[in-house]
Amino acid sequence: MAKVIVVTSGKGGVGKTTTCANIATGLAQREKKTVVIDFDIGLRNLDLVMGCERRVVYDFVNVLQGEASLKQALIRDKRSDNLYVLPASQTRDKDALTQEGVGKVLDELKESFDFIVCDSPAGIERGAVMALYYADEAVVVTNPEVSSVRDSDRILGILAAKSRRAEQGEEEPIKEHLLITRYSPRRVSIGEMLSISDVQELLGIPLIGVIPESESVLQASNSGIPVIHNEKSISGQAYTDVVARFLGENKPMRFVDEEKKSLLSRLFGT
Repeated sequence: MAKVIVVTSGKGGVGKTTTCANIATGLAQREKKTVVIDFDIGLRNLDLVMGCERRVVYDFVNVLQGEASLKQALIRDKRSDNLYVLPASQTRDKDALTQEGVGKVLDELKESFDFIVCDSPAGIERGAVMALYYADEAVVVTNPEVSSVRDSDRILGILAAKSRRAEQGEEEPIKEHLLITRYSPRRVSIGEMLSISDVQELLGIPLIGVIPESESVLQASNSGIPVIHNEKSISGQAYTDVVARFLGENKPMRFVDEEKKSLLSRLFGT
């Protein structure tokens, strides 16, 4: 049975689209047939991060409005036969998304895919609610700072109240996962950033991963190649661990402790 995963955040700029691209890529690397959908109508970014922006002909809204079929709109990833992208429209309004239309598209995708990953716009506006409505699981992305965590707490309230599972009173709610991005153990140690335990205590949902602060993430996004493809990058390795945990594997958290410097490094400030 196909699973619908929403990747969401309360605040913009926390690395949500990057996370979406990397989780979808990681699932495809594990031989799971995966499609990733951009719900950010009017502010399309997922195709850039996935490196397929020049191949967009039809988009999500074209499919919803019957102007194109799913087969016409889906873009196969250059690096994986198991991964497809359904881009958002840059020219339409978020009102183009309807609950019924989104449901029909998801039902059609479930016939061919193992995982449907939904890249939600930040916040609680219409596009975000549409992205999370049909979700089976949610990855809540937050930075370790107070404003980001506070906004993520608000998203948890929306997940609990406005999803289809909540509306229909299903016994099993959306399964929630916490992902902390742009984490720096050094900045935590000097009090510039919330610790992992601080964030967990404030949000109260299970931690699925911690992505360390790294220039390789930005470089990968700018080049249109998800960082999970870079086996030397600590962020890429962290995303690989996240996917493994998502699939039920037991993986220790890496890159969460400050690297101890040698005596020579301390003496010479290197």
